Amino acid sequence: MRIRKQALGNRNIVGAKIEAKRKELGIKQKALLTQLQIKGVDLNASGLSKLEGQLRYVTDFELKVIAEVLGVSVNWLLGIDE
Repeated sequence: MRIRKQALGNRNIVGAKIEAKRKELGIKQKALLTQLQIKGVDLNASGLSKLEGQLRYVTDFELKVIAEVLGVSVNWLLGIDE
């Protein structure tokens, strides 16, 4: 597993939760990307890495599909429901 070289950014509040849940489920980034692309989210490896590192904004459509794929609610990703 690679260690993040850059500090976390401030462009979203969901990236760290997405990364943590993905790792908890044992899903590699490539597998998550495949599932997202099947559901219509056009995201590449760099984009996902930046999203998880909070260096990239996330759209509402992406957020909805990511929550669906990870089996969590959008509210959980946003920190509304713990």
